[in-house]
Amino acid sequence: MIDRYSRPEMANIWSEENKYRAWLEVEILADEAWAELGEIPKEDVALIREKADFDIDRILEIEQQTRHDVVAFTRAVSETLGEERKWVHYGLTSTDVVDTAYGYLYKQANDIIRRDLENFTNIIADKAKEHKFTIMMGRTHGVHAEPTTFGLKLATWYSEMKRNIERFEHAAAGVEAGKISGAVGNFANIPPFVEKYVCDKLGIRAQEISTQVLPRDLHAEYFAVLASIATSIERMATEIRGLQKSEQREVEEFFAKGQKGSSAMPHKRNPIGSENMTGLARVIRGHMVTAYENVSLWHERDISHSSAERIITPDTTILIDYMLNRFGNIVKNLTVFPENMIRNMNSTFGLIFSQRAMLTLIEKGMTREQAYDLVQPKTAQSWDNQVDFKPLLESDPEVTSRLTQEEIDEIFNPVYYTKRVDEIFERIGLGD
Repeated sequence: MIDRYSRPEMANIWSEENKYRAWLEVEILADEAWAELGEIPKEDVALIREKADFDIDRILEIEQQTRHDVVAFTRAVSETLGEERKWVHYGLTSTDVVDTAYGYLYKQANDIIRRDLENFTNIIADKAKEHKFTIMMGRTHGVHAEPTTFGLKLATWYSEMKRNIERFEHAAAGVEAGKISGAVGNFANIPPFVEKYVCDKLGIRAQEISTQVLPRDLHAEYFAVLASIATSIERMATEIRGLQKSEQREVEEFFAKGQKGSSAMPHKRNPIGSENMTGLARVIRGHMVTAYENVSLWHERDISHSSAERIITPDTTILIDYMLNRFGNIVKNLTVFPENMIRNMNSTFGLIFSQRAMLTLIEKGMTREQAYDLVQPKTAQSWDNQVDFKPLLESDPEVTSRLTQEEIDEIFNPVYYTKRVDEIFERIGLGD
């Protein structure tokens, strides 16, 4: 992944140095397991633990000849050892090392993502509570519907992220796995004890059954969950973009002193952070498709998945880490304009209270059809002539014969639409 969208902690997990360190740890732990079984002298394993090392340039040099990265790695490691070198890669196939090391690296990456998710969700929770009763316009199909609150909008984000966290924990457990079962997964040349020993030491689980590789449906699910998280962020970002349009300006991304919005138009303040989230979400969803393509391998294994995973694994985890942190800062520092929310709500002449007018008339004895047929023409008259809806009700004898002025006034009170907010917040775990 390019540096622009990389945070150092996550990027370092996928560095060549860290990858080879993980490979080496798998190799050494496998030898320790063999020693526990009495198959390898413990003193040789102690020497391997003490002396085994590698030089990345040397690995790449050997790979130019072998055209096989794991063979190049094991030979480079062997060059740092004495007679004990014969136990390096003993009983293993390449993917025993690579897939198990990947499981260990996934665990490291998932620890960061898990922390990111918690921090991000807490930011949303705080902002939702702050604007719990900030009244604004609810829109369906892009058209004014009925009043809601900005806090409720944020609460839907919070609930969605809680679901994402649940999905992530399940998917993360799937990829935090190893396999040391040999060339076709039947443990012909290595006992299951070695697999369990290595995986236990790495803090990952031993996959219950495998071929030469871990089953890639596990990885497909993982990338699908990361795509869901990215898509959730995109949904939130799209909301901010919509609310920041000049004619609405209900929220605005923080705009720093000295920041520039356009090379041509000095007045511009664009929601570039949210737009950035939209673009990166598209990339991650593309990687999800690749992960699904990697499931169907030939027989016990081919390497068609390998080249793809070298790209999508670091890139997707790095991007998710970046998105959660950047968008978290956007939400945390978001400027909210309650006065503009009220102004926009009042811009449609009170038509947003049409359902409440209809229901109130039903409560006063009209049938639903009668109430609907009375209210709808008045909404059309209001909209077509750009006049307030309320006076049209007040001037109709059918209305005034049933409703007092106080009851009509109450129809147009937006606070009415906040009466269940506390209950909703309680339902999703955001109660005081």
